[in-house]
Amino acid sequence: MQIVAVGPTARQSTSSGPSPAPRDGIDGGRSRWHRGCDAEGAPGSVDNFPLTAAGRQRVGPKGLAPLPRLLFTCREVARRMGSLAAVPTRLAAALVAGVATYAGFDPINLPLLIPAGLALFFGAVRGAGIRRGAAVGGAFGATFFGLHIFWMRALGTEPWIALTLLETLFLILLGAILPVLSTRRAWPVWFALAWSAAEAMRGAIPFGGFTWGQLGFAVMDTPVEPVLPWLGVAGAGFVVALLAALLAWALLEARPRLALVTAGAAAVLLALPAWVQPPGLRTSSGTLDVAIVQADIPGNGDNLVAHHREVTEGQATATRELAGAVRRGEVAQPDLVVWPENSTAVDPFDDVEARDEIASAVRAIDAPVLVGAIVDDPDPGRVLNQGILYDPVTGAGERYAKRHPVPFGEYVPFRWIFRDRFTERIGLVRRDMAAGTRTSPLRVDRHDGTGSVLVADAICFDVAFDDALGSQVRRGAELGVVQTSNALFIHTSQIDQQFAISRVRARELARTVVIASVNGRSGVVAANGDVVNAFPVRARQVSVDRVPLHSARPPSLWVGPWWGPVAVALTSLGFLFTWRPYRRMNGGRVRSRPHGEQSHEQPAGAFEAGRKR
Repeated sequence: MQIVAVGPTARQSTSSGPSPAPRDGIDGGRSRWHRGCDAEGAPGSVDNFPLTAAGRQRVGPKGLAPLPRLLFTCREVARRMGSLAAVPTRLAAALVAGVATYAGFDPINLPLLIPAGLALFFGAVRGAGIRRGAAVGGAFGATFFGLHIFWMRALGTEPWIALTLLETLFLILLGAILPVLSTRRAWPVWFALAWSAAEAMRGAIPFGGFTWGQLGFAVMDTPVEPVLPWLGVAGAGFVVALLAALLAWALLEARPRLALVTAGAAAVLLALPAWVQPPGLRTSSGTLDVAIVQADIPGNGDNLVAHHREVTEGQATATRELAGAVRRGEVAQPDLVVWPENSTAVDPFDDVEARDEIASAVRAIDAPVLVGAIVDDPDPGRVLNQGILYDPVTGAGERYAKRHPVPFGEYVPFRWIFRDRFTERIGLVRRDMAAGTRTSPLRVDRHDGTGSVLVADAICFDVAFDDALGSQVRRGAELGVVQTSNALFIHTSQIDQQFAISRVRARELARTVVIASVNGRSGVVAANGDVVNAFPVRARQVSVDRVPLHSARPPSLWVGPWWGPVAVALTSLGFLFTWRPYRRMNGGRVRSRPHGEQSHEQPAGAFEAGRKR
C-alpha cells in the first residue's frame, strides 16, 4: 500500500425591392445575403461595388474579408441545406449534433464541440414545424444520451435503453417547442431559456430526476468556467446554450459585420466573470489535514457485494497502517479520515464483525472517521445509505443520509406494478433505499482540540444535484466531501464523468472537495476546480492532504437553485404568448408540411414587427 503525504493544496447593408417568399428551410426565411440567390436557390448576379444613396461603397460577398467570407460561405451552405429541408436532412444534422455534444463530455472531453453541436441542433430545429421539430429533438436526444450514459449497460441493456428513452422525451418536447419560439425576434435567448427549462425538468422528474449531461458539467477549463460561482451549474449551462444559439443565428441570419460585433460582445461578457470574481473566494479561513482511504475491491473490482467483508477489512487495515505511519512521523496526524460509500455493506450497529473493524481503526488513528455504511431503517423494507462520523472517544455520532437514491438501482418506484412483470430484476433490489433529508453540515472536531470545522457530505450521485452540497454550504460548511462507490461502473466512463462533476461543484461552491471512492477515482479538488491529488483507478492507496477551508458564500448558492424554475416559467409564458400568432401565421395548421409544400411561416421577428405596425 502506498501512503502519500501531500502539502498545502491552496493555489490559489440594405437591399431594395421585395425579397423572395420564405422557403421551408432551417431558418424559416432568408437573410439579407440570401437575397443574392433566386427562388430556386441558384446564385443570382452580384454587384460587388454598388454605391448607396450616401455615396458609400457597399461590398458584396466577393469583397468580404476572410472571416466574414467564411461566415457567408457557412450561411450559404445552411441556406442550401434549408432548400432541401426534408426530414432526413434535419435528422442527419441532429445525429451529427448529438455526437458532437457527446464528444464535449468525458471520456473524449472536447468541450468546445458542445456549442458547435448545439448550434447544429438549433439550426436543424429552427422553422421545422412542431412535428418535425419533435423528431429532430428525438434524434438528437437519443444520440446524445445513448452515447453519454452508455455506461448504464453495466446494469444491463434494458436499463440503458430505458433511461436513454426517458431522457430523450424531454428533448422531443424541447424540439416541438423551439420552432414556435424561433418566430420571436430574440429567438437565441428563447432557445437558451428553453434548453435551461428542459434541463431543470429532467433534473426533477420523474422519480427525483436525472441530471447527468447538463451543459454546466462540461465547462471546466473553458472560458465559461468563471461563470460557475456567479450563476451555478444551471446558469453556466444557459450561457453555453446561448452561445450555441448565437452561433446558429450568425450562420443563418446575421450580416457578417453584425455577427462579428456580437461575437466580440459575447467574448467581453464571458471575460467579465474572470476579471471580477465574487469577493472573498480566494481567501482561506484555515486548513484541515484530511486522510483519504481507497482500499480497492478484490477480483475484477466491480462486485462489492460479493466482497463486502474484504472491503471493510481492507479499509480498516489501511487506516491502521496509516496510524503506524503517523506514529513514525512519516505523515501528519489527520484531523479527519474519509472512507468511501459502502465501506460496510451491512449495518455496523447490528453486525458485530463490521462494528469491531471500524472501532479498531478509529481507535488506532485517534481521529474522527467518516464511514460510508448501509444502515437498516426502522421499516424492515427499507435501508439508509449513510455517512457516519465516528469519534475515537464517543463512537458513532452525526450522520448524513444519501438524499438522491437511484430509482430501480437503490429503490423501486411503484414496486407493486413492476413486481409481477420484472420479477428477476426487481428481486435484486430487495429493500428500498429511503432518501435522507439532512441539509446541515457535519461538525468535525480537530484532533488538537482547537475547535471544529463544518463539513458538507454528499454520497455518490448526490454530487450531481444542486441541493446536496449546496444546502450545507449555505449553512456554513467550509469543506466538501464526496463518498462514492462506483465499483459497478469501474470499467466505464462514468468514473471520469462523476469526477468532472465534483470539479464543477468545487468551482461553483468555492470549496475544496475531497473525494473518497472504494476503488476509483479518489482525490482532492481545490476550490478553484484544479485537481490537486487524484488516485489511480484500482489502486490501494492512502493520502494525507492539508486542504484549505473557505467560508465565503458565492452568489451561485442563491442564483443556481432559482435558475431552472425561472427558465421553466419564462419558457412557458413565451410559448403561450407565441402559440396563437404562430397558428395564425401558419393558416391554423400546426402540423409539419410535406416536403416541397409552400411555407406560410414568417421569418423570425415577424410577429413582433406586426404588433408594432
